[in-house]
Amino acid sequence: MKTISVNLPGRSYPIYIGTELLGNAKLFEPHIRNKKVLVVTNSTIEPLYARPVVDAISSVADVDTFVIPDGEIHKNLDTISLIFDHMIGTACDRNTTVVALGGGVVGDISGFVAACYQRGVPFIQIPTTLLAQVDSSVGGKTGVNHKLGKNMIGAFYQPQCVIADTNTLNSLPDRELKAGLAEIIKYGAIRDAAFFSWLESEIGSLLDRNPESLAHAIERSCQNKSEVVEEDEREAGMRAILNFGHTFGHAIETWLGYETWLHGEAVAAGMVIAADLSAKLDLLDQTESNRIKQLIEKTGLPTRPPTGMKSKDFLELMKLDKKVQSGKMRLILLTKIGKAVISSEFSHAELEHVLNSSTAD
Repeated sequence: MKTISVNLPGRSYPIYIGTELLGNAKLFEPHIRNKKVLVVTNSTIEPLYARPVVDAISSVADVDTFVIPDGEIHKNLDTISLIFDHMIGTACDRNTTVVALGGGVVGDISGFVAACYQRGVPFIQIPTTLLAQVDSSVGGKTGVNHKLGKNMIGAFYQPQCVIADTNTLNSLPDRELKAGLAEIIKYGAIRDAAFFSWLESEIGSLLDRNPESLAHAIERSCQNKSEVVEEDEREAGMRAILNFGHTFGHAIETWLGYETWLHGEAVAAGMVIAADLSAKLDLLDQTESNRIKQLIEKTGLPTRPPTGMKSKDFLELMKLDKKVQSGKMRLILLTKIGKAVISSEFSHAELEHVLNSSTAD
């Protein structure tokens, strides 16, 4: 087992990465404040992994389970309200620990519930997808979608710990694995050139689910994210680089109604657009932009927006992005592989040109 620390004033916590962790009661015990725990999971994960988690926690606390429907379309306030109804109805108090068992949707919803219930209760992240293990479970971003925009309602709220059992990836569909690899590629693109080069050489091994390769990719990704979060927990500045490709990707997800494409698929196409814009602005050498697109292609992820989506759709939806400040759109761009910048130094015409190119039939 590897342990990475996220060091924040008064809110530091460990990320445990390894195998056979779900049933390890000793991992849970230090992070459970009292004797009442609510495990929130979804209908896909519950039959696969709830039993070892519940059994492990049962040795130190009373455990209840609440199952939500699977899918990004359920990441909304209606689902949040159902969980609140259950917690109030079962007399959960402010020391009840919420345990998120599932992918990014479960983690984001559960974290937001924990942040809001009685003004904040402790919670633990147990991510079961590659994307959640390398990204959404780390850093304390929680929240839900609104029909007009992705993740528009939420809170920064750090977990007590993150338990990433890589054995859960054995049941992960290939499509979900590839979606997680999109976020891994992101870390190399924005701040870790050596890691990006390693990914170029090892992408086949990752797609084949080589355990050593996956463990290294997860550890390196979590280390990269924890370092960024430690420097800028609440995204007042440089943490925004973690959103490379996400402004375009979120627009795709919103346009599709949070169905059809996975989050990582939308981010992959978004990273290609962001790299193209970086090259268009002469910030990034075209050969490096091509490397990003080629790696995403090798991963089997989309490099273009969905059919039918036009530049006007992007521009309308991007106005609602959380990085817009005083009406000025800010994007994460690259000056080289391994170096990202937050920039609003582009014209509407330059942005529209790149979007038109990416959406051309």
